[in-house]
Formats: sequence, C-alpha cells, structure tokens
Amino acid sequence: MRMVSIASGSSGNCIYIGSDDTHILVDAGISNKRIEQGLNEIGLKGSELSGILITHEHSDHIKGLGVLARKHHIPIYGTQETLEEIAGTGSLGKFDTGLLTPVRPDVDFFVGDLRVKPFRIDHDAVNPVAYRVQRGEKSVAVATDMGHFDQYIIEHLQGLDAVLLESNHDVRMLETGPYPYYLKRRILGDHGHLSNETAGRLLNCILHDKLKKIFLGHLSKENNYEELAYETVRLEIDEGDSPYGASDFSISVAGRDRMSEIVYV
Repeated sequence: MRMVSIASGSSGNCIYIGSDDTHILVDAGISNKRIEQGLNEIGLKGSELSGILITHEHSDHIKGLGVLARKHHIPIYGTQETLEEIAGTGSLGKFDTGLLTPVRPDVDFFVGDLRVKPFRIDHDAVNPVAYRVQRGEKSVAVATDMGHFDQYIIEHLQGLDAVLLESNHDVRMLETGPYPYYLKRRILGDHGHLSNETAGRLLNCILHDKLKKIFLGHLSKENNYEELAYETVRLEIDEGDSPYGASDFSISVAGRDRMSEIVYV
C-alpha cells in the first residue's frame, strides 16, 4: 500500500491511497487538472481510480469532484448527509448522482482490496468523518478538520503505519491576525481545526514503534507556516508523556502546492 498527498491546506485537499489493484482519493478539493497531474506523477490516470472518499462538504474538499465524476464516472463515498449537501452544490455542475454511495461512521466497507473505516470527527459540517484505510496488516489514516480530539479519535488512530494529521494553525498567529472575531472563534472552537500544539498532543497518544511516516496537513495559509508547524509539533512530542522523541519518526509537512513524498507501507 502507498500514500501520497497531492495537496493539503486550507485552500484545497486531495490525498491518494492505493494498492497494486485499487486506487482511491481522500477528498478532491483542488482542480481536476491538478488532481490528474498528481496522479500522473505516480504513474496513474484518473480513469484508474476506484473511488473517492469525501470527509465533508466544504469546498476545499470537493472542488474538483464534479469534473472528476463526469469525466471518469468514479464512485463517491461519504455520509448520507454529506452526499446530500454535495448533490445540492451548484458549483460542482451536473453529474450522475447515482455515483453517490453513503457510508456510516464505524461501519467498515471495501473499495477493491482496501478496507475503509470512516470515523466521526467534530467539525462545522453536517456529518463529517475521517478515514482509516487498511490492507492486510498495514493501515494509514487521513484525519483533518477536527476541532478537538478525544479518546474515540485516539482509539481510531492506533497502530497506524502512516498518518496525515491536521496541524492547521498557530494559536498566537490566529488570535493576533486579520480574521474577524467570529471566524477566529470558529477555528478555535470544538468544531473548528486542530492547532499545531494540539496536533502534537494527539500524536503523543498514537506514537508507536512501527509508525513509519507522519504528515502534518491542512495548514492555514494565513495563520501558520511550514517551519512553525513542524517545530511546534516536534517540541510537543519531545516534551510530551510518551516514551518517544520527535527524532524517532519521519515527520514532514504536506504542502498545499506540491506533492509529498510517496510512502510505502
């Protein structure tokens, strides 16, 4: 199984996960052109996709979905409420709504030879989920757009081989930045986004010997920057209660405008 971030950030998200025979995207929040370019870089075409897993209906997660669906007729998975929102999103244009395939949190399903588990997250969307994807003994997860984490989240992120985890903002940058007050409250709230510090604290709860790769994703363009996210998360790990240090793991930031490295697990 392999995993690569095609794009991750507050302006658009698209993560590829696949095996030799099955190829899926988690979200399609960038243009179809960029999605296809990213797939081409790893030797794939859009027509080879087996499915698209949608976490929630915000535009930075579904922007390219309409074109992708019309062009390649790919099944689209999401919670029933999320799919209803997608079907009513005029900016996506018309596409075959028969492609919309509802899933339920904590109920596993298969896309080809990949076992997928959606699990609940708290975000200001109708019924958002994160996804854990498994093949055999190997598993990866994409977990972003969470206002906070709890034991339920921790349990669903145990035993991973690779993870893309939200590290959205620096709290001080957000609080002193140009965003209006209501938006600052939204981002900092329980249905907003994980800060760099909170991402580090969550990682402390899920670190283990076989965790091969940590991607920090969904960085805010206005309230974060890559070096700050990276160093803050590393510091939280080093100062945390886990027996591990940041240098025990491969940690990198998934960029908004560039492909990440390909991780094989």
